[in-house]
Amino acid sequence: MSPRLLLVDDDEDIRTIARMSFERIGGWCVVDVPSGQDALDAVSRDGPFDAVVLDVMMPGLDGPATLARLRGDGLPAEVPIVFLTAKVDRAACDRLVELGAAGTLRKPFDPVTLPHELERALAPS
Repeated sequence: MSPRLLLVDDDEDIRTIARMSFERIGGWCVVDVPSGQDALDAVSRDGPFDAVVLDVMMPGLDGPATLARLRGDGLPAEVPIVFLTAKVDRAACDRLVELGAAGTLRKPFDPVTLPHELERALAPS
């Protein structure tokens, strides 16, 4: 059975391209949603997930607030959350990891290498 991934991004084009990449190249079964609130609903409705890829900047619940709510609502700590972000400076990425992220993926991304970048982010350090 394929591992399950929750993909959260408010940009429909990004979700479509990333979903296709994760499914076709990475072998993931992907559920994609456009907002932090939808992510909370998806975890309740469609879980469990093996990993979450979460956009940082979204209207309403942004990525860090969504991460806090997911963990507070019982998403197990062993389910890694990886942020997808256009902010690529080291301090911003370090701050996201300090919030509990397993790592970061950078926008814009190459759809061919995106699943491999996720694998690297999920690999034990």
